[in-house]
Amino acid sequence: MGDTERTQAIDQRYGTLAESACCLSCGGAIRYAEARPGEVCLDLGSGRGQDVLRLAEAVGPTGHAYGLDVSDGMLDKSRRSAAKLGLTNVGFLKSPLERIPLPDASVDLVVSNCTINHAEDKAAVWSEIHRVLKAGGRFVVSDIYAIEDVPEAYRTDPEAIAECWAGAVRRDTYLSQVGAAGLAGLDVIEESAPYDKGRIQVASLTLAGLKPGGCGCQ
Repeated sequence: MGDTERTQAIDQRYGTLAESACCLSCGGAIRYAEARPGEVCLDLGSGRGQDVLRLAEAVGPTGHAYGLDVSDGMLDKSRRSAAKLGLTNVGFLKSPLERIPLPDASVDLVVSNCTINHAEDKAAVWSEIHRVLKAGGRFVVSDIYAIEDVPEAYRTDPEAIAECWAGAVRRDTYLSQVGAAGLAGLDVIEESAPYDKGRIQVASLTLAGLKPGGCGCQ
């Protein structure tokens, strides 16, 4: 399955949910993000943009908050919400997670809720997170992992991937990809018991860490 087919499946599923009240998140990364005035923040898989708007308010006029998504419906909804609130320190980007359209070392904080499991090349996503983070920059990510390997028949099924389970990898694989990207200080803030999702069992976790370097000043 190619990137285009995967992206179309995700866009089709989540674009139709842009105007609904349904909960799309598997975790609460934003609760632990602690964005600071003047920071540049990035929400990967920003959906309707609610977390981006909260980040924009937290960082204030001297900071900036970006949201990245592949769904036109979600991005349109996000832009309308930002305009309605009169927020000018926000930007919404359409791109796959593997190709973040921001410069090297330009972001202080990356957050994401139940999105990285969608990516075909998760190692590339974590490498991109490392690339865009400033030295000492941090991330807080909520996501799912598979209790057992996902059967190949589902791993390549666009609909199952869009339903937020077939792209999941096992816990040890997930954490090793984060570390291999050069990110450190990993802290599992919260973690669920296994539960059924689609045709497999998964668990949710919220993971924090940072890009080494910098002064770590508050």
